[in-house]
Amino acid sequence: MSVNFPEHWRLLELEDVMDAIIDYRGKTPKKTEFGIPLITAKIVKNGKILESTEFIAEDNYTSWMTRGIPNVGDIVVTTEAPLGEVAQLNNSNVALAQRIVTLRGKKGVLQNDFLLFALQSNYVQHQLDSRSSGSTVKGIKQSELRKVLLPIPPESEQIKIAIQLKALDSKISLNQKINQTLEQMAQALFKSWFVDFDPVKAKISAKDAWINLHGAIPATNFSVYTDYAKSLCVAAMSVISGKTTAQLETFATQNPEQYESLKATADLFPDAMQESELGNVPEGWAVKQAADMVELIGGGTPKKSEPLFWDGDICWFSVKDVPSDGNVFVIDTNQKITTLGLQKSSTKLLPLGATIITARGTVGKLALTGVPTAMNQSCYGVRGANGIGPFLNYFNISHAVTTLKQNTHGAVFDTITMDTFKTVYLVESSDGLKQRFEEMITPFLSGIKSKLFEIKHLTQLRDTLLPKLLSGEVSPFKVRIVGGTGE
Repeated sequence: MSVNFPEHWRLLELEDVMDAIIDYRGKTPKKTEFGIPLITAKIVKNGKILESTEFIAEDNYTSWMTRGIPNVGDIVVTTEAPLGEVAQLNNSNVALAQRIVTLRGKKGVLQNDFLLFALQSNYVQHQLDSRSSGSTVKGIKQSELRKVLLPIPPESEQIKIAIQLKALDSKISLNQKINQTLEQMAQALFKSWFVDFDPVKAKISAKDAWINLHGAIPATNFSVYTDYAKSLCVAAMSVISGKTTAQLETFATQNPEQYESLKATADLFPDAMQESELGNVPEGWAVKQAADMVELIGGGTPKKSEPLFWDGDICWFSVKDVPSDGNVFVIDTNQKITTLGLQKSSTKLLPLGATIITARGTVGKLALTGVPTAMNQSCYGVRGANGIGPFLNYFNISHAVTTLKQNTHGAVFDTITMDTFKTVYLVESSDGLKQRFEEMITPFLSGIKSKLFEIKHLTQLRDTLLPKLLSGEVSPFKVRIVGGTGE
């Protein structure tokens, strides 16, 4: 791959610009359930290191890490399965597994921050691929890795290039963290209302406290009954809002409209429980098979051999497109189909807000459609029935996933079918509470979707800027990252 770099840049072999090359291939550590996080190839993805799921014992760390101790800022590159994934260490208290090589740029010659992006460039990735070997799984030997040519600008330019690209990466990471927080808040609200029944239990506790204090629930004295009802409502309001009674009194004065809205929400919850197939559930709520609470929509695949069906502008979902933790929505897919492909196959276009569940092979992965989306036959589109809105439907299915996965059918592949949905029971509240949940949850989910579109824009900007900066086509001294946009 030929690239015309600026004349004042140097092209040097990787081994000549390294202070350390740490390679643990050929060694397999004894893994434990906790301890020092183990960096494996499978958790190095898209320029980041995901949360470790494997560990080695702290007592074994010194005896294992004999080939070199990593430093904060070192760069890890995967050498096999997959080849060429790159990330930077932000913690030195880690162990290095096989198929990982750790690189440390030579002081005064190569900045690690620049190396992070240089290794992700098409120029270097092409070399990694061309120097790899293996018919089934491609891998690169250390001897070949050492010969990879790196473009080396002066340090001042390396620093500036890395600053520009890291600014975009930082904004992307921040948005992802915000999405995780928003998703956790939404999950917590759903769990409190529809799994733990916290507002109902708060009313029951307030009722028991009243009876203990006054002996009975007032039946004839309207004034006393009003005080009784208010005490139950305030108890539920406190649980819903997270505010104390004193704080609610202040809130009522300062924000009367919001207070009345909160009160109206609390009034939607009953003050008693009833027995059911699921144990005690709120009085008046129904317990139904999940199959009676959803509408299932099947997917399909346009004929692969017909080019007129593919590379269109309609998103076509498969398990590869499942959102990462916290992102919830699918707003883009690896493959897209044309309108003709949609018309000539069994796949259907799901509207905004439909839940997709992977139903065959890798089962139980979920996504909400953030754009109109088709899907393959290994998925179902799931829409809520009986007035269940898109977000309550999503969290209902999310809550049911564990049981759905346990009750899959199929002799060869695990498969979720309509019969599987008949094995799961869910509670169904009043229509008013369903609607109120959608209203309260929408700001969380809309925030997630908005951040996802921003992440998409920032990623496209970074991916456009990366090759231009790393080839010298664009001077890093003429680029400014302002509010997440490049100028």
